[in-house]
Amino acid sequence: MLTHQVYFWLKDPKSSEARTKLLKGLHSLLTIENISSGHIGTPAVTAARDVVDHSFTFAYYTTFDSVKDHEIYQTHPVHLKFVEECGSLWEKVQVYDYSRTD
Repeated sequence: MLTHQVYFWLKDPKSSEARTKLLKGLHSLLTIENISSGHIGTPAVTAARDVVDHSFTFAYYTTFDSVKDHEIYQTHPVHLKFVEECGSLWEKVQVYDYSRTD
């Protein structure tokens, strides 16, 4: 199993238009058939601590049954369209991919 976590920082996080467009784009990604599970979130209202980063606008989390499924996802037309249509909205994107160790 592979987990794919992506964090987005919008150029204008207060823009409701940008937030709506990015959120719609993220939901479109969840329709890609190789995704085992996934969800979208925003920073939780938790205590400020040195190790917690609340600065992102949206978090996107998906799992795949295999690395091959993840590779197919990366070149899927829906994913490519998302990057093309939404890429200008974000200031920063951070990706964390990892495989289970248990």
